[in-house]
Amino acid sequence: MTAVALGLPRVRPAGPPGTLGRPDTDALIDRYGRVAHDLRVSVTEKCSLRCTYCMPAEGLPAIPRHDLLTPAEIGRLVGIGYRLGIRDVRFTGGEPLMRADLAEIVRHTRAAAPGVRISMTTNAIGLDKRVRELVEAGLDRVNVSLDTVDRAHFADLTRRDRLPQVLAGIQAALGAGLSPVKLNAVLMPETLAGATDLLAWAVEHGCRLRFIEQMPLDADQSWARDQLVSAQRLLDVLGARFGLTPVGREDPSAPAEEWAVDGGPATVGIIASVTRSFCGDCDRTRLTAEGTVRSCLFGNEEVDLRALLRTEAPDHAASDAAIVAAWQGAMWAKPFAHGLDRRAPDAGAVGGAADDPEAFARTERSMGAIGG
Repeated sequence: MTAVALGLPRVRPAGPPGTLGRPDTDALIDRYGRVAHDLRVSVTEKCSLRCTYCMPAEGLPAIPRHDLLTPAEIGRLVGIGYRLGIRDVRFTGGEPLMRADLAEIVRHTRAAAPGVRISMTTNAIGLDKRVRELVEAGLDRVNVSLDTVDRAHFADLTRRDRLPQVLAGIQAALGAGLSPVKLNAVLMPETLAGATDLLAWAVEHGCRLRFIEQMPLDADQSWARDQLVSAQRLLDVLGARFGLTPVGREDPSAPAEEWAVDGGPATVGIIASVTRSFCGDCDRTRLTAEGTVRSCLFGNEEVDLRALLRTEAPDHAASDAAIVAAWQGAMWAKPFAHGLDRRAPDAGAVGGAADDPEAFARTERSMGAIGG
């Protein structure tokens, strides 16, 4: 068995990073004027699938249980984020449904931040058995990862023959009123031929499908720019079967460009993370399952908030203030795009020079270890 690491990002100690020049505001603002309103929270590295573009066949090394944030700790951090302007929270993994205490996590989040929209990115396996308790806890919506509706192809891509369970989970989400149910499909050469069938299925079942250009976040680091399926190539394939009319983005920070399908009301979205970068409008901040804040998906520096959470203090006020300072400092240091600052030299850039808009910093963690 091949040894696989979770990755070793540069984790800063609990003290706040530098904030020279930062304006006097509570908001999670960065040096380019972007303000974070969208929080992604990874709750586990475990997953019930082994998608070839995300995880090695043997999975990722287990994070020790005591290193994972507890439901109460997650709720406390989300509550702090809420006071700093966070309005959308999405739980990710790994696979969030692998946490037996997921409903408790959602309940703590809802109690700490009653005004946020709570969603989850999931493969939907087992969702049919748990959707009611999650809705009752406060879950508003789900994004389901689904790259194909062909069972044999699904088994090849995920190394598991579990498509029927995924489809059952989607139907359960629709039945529970978790609307809109969004489907996320990663664009790859091997999935392009089935893209039209996937869109037809999504339209038939009332789901909103979004295709995502594959980024260099695979565990074995085999991503190559010349193997990329671009948004334009996908549009050419879909356009041979469907009438597509561009309708733009829901808002400037939304990653997906939308097209009406056959005149609407159904739409299809494309997240062109490589060829049509939207980093200039990014409004996200991320928490890893171990409690570090990550300002950029491709940024290798992480700031440890878990240590501050678990610091003995007479009351929460002092440690909350330290968490706020650390989080604000982490976001102030956020790179411009793909883990790189403009004109910054980086010998580890993937896909081009560091000042190339399509270049990416080589991240130490795969997507499965970061959280989508």
